[in-house]
Amino acid sequence: MSQAKSYAAFSADKPLAPFTFERRSPRADDVAIEILYCGVCHSDLHFARNDWGMSQYPVVPGHEIVGRVTAVGSDVSRFQVGDLVGVGCMVDSCRTCSACQEGVEQYCLEGFTMTYGSPDRQDGTLTQGGYSDAIVVSEHFVLKMPDGIDLASAAPILCAGITTYSPLKHFGVGKGHKIGVIGMGGLGHMGVKLAKALGAEVTVFTRSDAKVEEAKRNGADHVVVSSDPAQMEAVAETYDFMLDTVPVQHDLNPYLAALKYNGTHIIVGLLEPIEPTIEAFNLVFKRRVVAGSLIGGIAETEELLQLCADQNITCDIEMLDINDINEGFERMEKGDVRYRFVIEMATLKNTPA
Repeated sequence: MSQAKSYAAFSADKPLAPFTFERRSPRADDVAIEILYCGVCHSDLHFARNDWGMSQYPVVPGHEIVGRVTAVGSDVSRFQVGDLVGVGCMVDSCRTCSACQEGVEQYCLEGFTMTYGSPDRQDGTLTQGGYSDAIVVSEHFVLKMPDGIDLASAAPILCAGITTYSPLKHFGVGKGHKIGVIGMGGLGHMGVKLAKALGAEVTVFTRSDAKVEEAKRNGADHVVVSSDPAQMEAVAETYDFMLDTVPVQHDLNPYLAALKYNGTHIIVGLLEPIEPTIEAFNLVFKRRVVAGSLIGGIAETEELLQLCADQNITCDIEMLDINDINEGFERMEKGDVRYRFVIEMATLKNTPA
């Protein structure tokens, strides 16, 4: 075992603070990783504050991890010391159910093991995430970083990127399709870039006039201010797909009305009950579908990383000193980041013991 330095949440109502804990020694199939960068996801904030009622403390957040291999177990064949690698939102699954066998481990019938806040499947200890200087992960859940990819901006691709890419691929979004991306945050701006890379015509829906130019800078073909009834009426029955990245309750009905018949509204941001109620008329009379999607499988994530390297697709980031993580949480909660914080883990060396 080895000592790991980190920042952890110790309760729902206290700021994150320095924390030293034991990382396990590598098992036969494990890869030990020195963490270089870790993205800051809104899920980290929810988990630290126990917004979902499942947090156990202390917990080290962080599931957008990029680092360098420092050791490998005796059975590891895909990685060697010195390799640049990533770890996303999950570090294990049952590996035998139909979902795991199909390469969609995020839908493991037994439930996947989260990178932080989950019991380890072998020893029951609580997994701890990437706001730390090192991590040990089973080889199957370690991702190869392709040559040429920017390591810092690649970190959020492991969550924000794959969360938007997976449904685009699953539902076949591509050339000839018109897609609306609802929301222009960490998920939304990656949705725009990836839908464009797949050949779709992209419209951003935002409630803020201030984000019109931002959306265009990120590659959107069109922008609709959804708080303007005239603009919404003008795009009625226009789109094949809606990619809904908004993480808070909002009215889906106006966006459903913007879909063509057979259109699909894909939810990737909301984990709460849908309110207000969906009007069945909007579904039944146009054979529309409301669907959901969760992150992505390991093979699919590596496919996405290669696509981003090949087409120079990056996440827009702001670097963060880990000692400023609580300020970062406050700014993220206010939407004051474009569009993702990434912790440079070297700053952890300056953290008080």
